[in-house]
Amino acid sequence: MNLFILAVFAASACFVNGQNSCQTPSGGSGECISVYNCQVLLALVNKKDRTSEDVDLLKRSQCGHVGKTPAVCCPKAQQQGNCFTPEGKVGQCISLYSCPHLANMLKPPVPAESISYVQRSRCEGPEQYSVCCGPAPSRNPSVLPQGNCDSKMSAFPPDPSSGCCGLDSRVGNKIVGGTATTVDQYPWLVMIEYVKLGVTKLLCGGALISGKYVLTAGHCVAGAVLDIGTPRRVRLGEYDISHEGADCAPVEAGGEDCTEGVTRIEIEKVIPHPQYNPVSALKRNDIALLRLKENAPFTDFIRPICLPNKDLTLPENTPQNFSLYAAGWGAVSTRQSFSNVKLHVELPFVSQDRCQPAYSQPGRSVTLWQGQLCAGGVTGKDSCKGDSGGPLMFEDGRTYEVIGVVSFGPVPCGMEGIPGVYSKVYEYLDWIRTTIVP
Repeated sequence: MNLFILAVFAASACFVNGQNSCQTPSGGSGECISVYNCQVLLALVNKKDRTSEDVDLLKRSQCGHVGKTPAVCCPKAQQQGNCFTPEGKVGQCISLYSCPHLANMLKPPVPAESISYVQRSRCEGPEQYSVCCGPAPSRNPSVLPQGNCDSKMSAFPPDPSSGCCGLDSRVGNKIVGGTATTVDQYPWLVMIEYVKLGVTKLLCGGALISGKYVLTAGHCVAGAVLDIGTPRRVRLGEYDISHEGADCAPVEAGGEDCTEGVTRIEIEKVIPHPQYNPVSALKRNDIALLRLKENAPFTDFIRPICLPNKDLTLPENTPQNFSLYAAGWGAVSTRQSFSNVKLHVELPFVSQDRCQPAYSQPGRSVTLWQGQLCAGGVTGKDSCKGDSGGPLMFEDGRTYEVIGVVSFGPVPCGMEGIPGVYSKVYEYLDWIRTTIVP
């Protein structure tokens, strides 16, 4: 056996042999298998110019033994060896510095579009800077063409610079305590239809992030919710749930605007985060993807929201007067389950050190972690029952990003000093991009 392997894994004898699922050092899902069966980590073992970071990663990846052979937490996506580039091409999840065309994009001066492209290439690999290295992009990402979004709708989230995500067709507009939106505002909002014994119910929301995928909460697709119904379809382009057909509402410029009616698409696959535990009081990894059977259209009333390109909760990235928006058809009071029309509410960002005390009280004790963020805590303003799974959004100029997914909050909703808690999307970008397939 390789003497280096023996040295690195000498301390692993205390780990339990034979465990299956595990969490990689990057927080992704993995399987505890022989280091010789995990090509991406074995490559580090055999690497001639190993760094101290490589050795540290191997140590942190150890999870036991298979017989007498050291075992590592091997990223599941890498056991198949494949990942997908932003263009949907098959690639290998390797170190950024081992992928020449991606590394070259970061040579100064670096356009913002190149940074965004490299960030969207991240994958759940063993190294801190793992990227999906496939064929070089056919064109410089800094000169991506605009328009023709309908033809570009695919399983993969659009590049924000393409103008094909995060934009609604309104001009100048700017759920408890929420106010009604315009009919074409937040066109990525999704309602999930649940079915049980032939009866359809609306229980959760979500956000369209590409032509084939909806982002929602783990508790909307796993656990107790399944006793009420099974998620079967998503409803797109909705505004007023009280009736079928086109919905009309006044617009700021005068007159009214009308939707094209609801589009319903069957759910092909439900994908809760592999580390989500529906009975855990910690409520961590409360995030999920829905894969649609058909490609969603791109219209004034149906289009995806952008994924975030940086962690806005970090002090160095937090904008001044950091406000966020929640939207959906959730309760407008504790006495009703849904609003008939789409609502939105502006919520202040709350740092975790100011949020944690609200969740350190008897009957409301949850230890928050880096995969969660807080917003709200203003009397009468909150995401609420029926908003679960919906997006918490940041408007960067004219472009919206989904930075959170509605997870949980106080009961009743909208209590002063008790913010709502959201799954932080930035922490799950690698999982999202590794999970999405063409």
